[in-house]
Amino acid sequence: MGVRSARLEDVDAVTSTQIRAWKCGYRDFLPPGPLEQMTGPAAEKMWRRQWDEAILSPPTPRHRVLVAVERVVPDTDAFAALGPGGILASAASRASDRVVGLASHGPAEDPDLRPSETAELLTLLVDPNHIRRGHGSRLLNATVDHLREDGYSSVVTWVFADNHPMLGFLESAGWGEDEAERVLDMGRPIRMIRLGTDIS
Repeated sequence: MGVRSARLEDVDAVTSTQIRAWKCGYRDFLPPGPLEQMTGPAAEKMWRRQWDEAILSPPTPRHRVLVAVERVVPDTDAFAALGPGGILASAASRASDRVVGLASHGPAEDPDLRPSETAELLTLLVDPNHIRRGHGSRLLNATVDHLREDGYSSVVTWVFADNHPMLGFLESAGWGEDEAERVLDMGRPIRMIRLGTDIS
């Protein structure tokens, strides 16, 4: 398990993880129609293009995409004839990383913030089949490490007001509401709130 910078070959896995996380995490508070528009086949193609661009040619050196990965080792039963040592060597040589979460960040764009001092956590998602394994915390910690290296002193993020699991996770990590909010028209008003934390 670990966190690394996203690579171009991760684009499909990043897109699939986002779609699955949204479908599972947002279904309790977003209207079905808008959620389908966000996660349907046409949207998936659009997100794939956007992640491709974000990873291959980010807008600035301060924009990053990180992925949480789990090491996948093939079933060693397939190598029984090799003996114990051969099994381990063959399995290790065929091991690969599976993307199970993602985070992205960049300079804050809200007009009341200084983009030279405050960053924005744009995305923090973990595949619903891999939650509660520490991936979210590792992604958040790695994000903060990068932001400190870039000289940021604070970071904000926007969260759906009814996304209680994400709010609880961030609050447990020391984030708090800063009174900024926005309302999206998704067939009915959907409120988002901004949270922030000091990382200096």
